[in-house]
Amino acid sequence: MNNDAKGSTGPQFRSAPLITSAVLVGVGTFIIFAGLAVGGSHLLSATRRWVREMEVPPSELAKLKYAQARAAVTAGTAAWQNGSQTQAAGVS
Repeated sequence: MNNDAKGSTGPQFRSAPLITSAVLVGVGTFIIFAGLAVGGSHLLSATRRWVREMEVPPSELAKLKYAQARAAVTAGTAAWQNGSQTQAAGVS
């Protein structure tokens, strides 16, 4: 093979289309983030408004449901223990 002959060294790229592509991707990314910011702020404000209009705030509702669950667990545990003692006494 002759060293003076030009061989294929890979694809030849022009810089203008690559720069244009990078700029368009950057602008598109900026538009996406702007859209996410606008949509996110609207969702946040709508959720805040919805929570303010509730009769019972979510924190109080969570406390109430937790107390109910605790009472149910206590009652279930007591019934299970008393049921086991009653069955054992009835067998004897």
